[in-house]
Formats: sequence, C-alpha cells, structure tokens
Amino acid sequence: MIKHIVMWNVRGDTAQARKESAQYIKGRFESLLGKIPGMQKLEIGLDESRVEYACDVVLYSEFDSKEALDAYANHPEHLRIRGDLGGIRITRHQVDYTTEAH
Repeated sequence: MIKHIVMWNVRGDTAQARKESAQYIKGRFESLLGKIPGMQKLEIGLDESRVEYACDVVLYSEFDSKEALDAYANHPEHLRIRGDLGGIRITRHQVDYTTEAH
C-alpha cells in the first residue's frame, strides 16, 4: 500500500472566497470516489485551524500499489479535475509514502 497526501492553499481575496474555493476543490475530488482502480481510500479535509501557516485543503488517499498511484496520476477523471482547478490553487505540497519495512 502507498499513501498519497496533497495539501493546497487556494486563491481568494477574502476568507469567504477562499472557503468557497476550498469547498469546490473538496467536491471535485470527492467525485472520484469509486472511479479510480486501486484507490482504497480518499478523504478531503478543509482547514479549521485558520493559523497563518496552515494549508486550506488536504487530500489523503491510499492506493494498492505504486503502480495504482501512478495510474491515478494519469487517469482521465483526475486529469480533468486537475485542469478544472488550475487557477484556484496557489500552492501545492505532496508526500507519497509507504509504511512497510524496507
């Protein structure tokens, strides 16, 4: 199993605008549930802390294998969402990891 975590900050001139952008991203990624082979889990969270250094949105997902994660990266549904969100996200951070002993 491999875990894939992505965090974003979103564009918006006001707290309300950023909240709406974050909710839009959440809804778009939640639409992937059940559509991606090898994706075992998908959670999208919106920051509640409102601290200055926090990201606005986090995606946590689990895949059967590195190959399943690679296939997700190029899946047409995922690519469509990435295209839709291009102007909304202003920063992106990602970590992919396994917890298996090496």
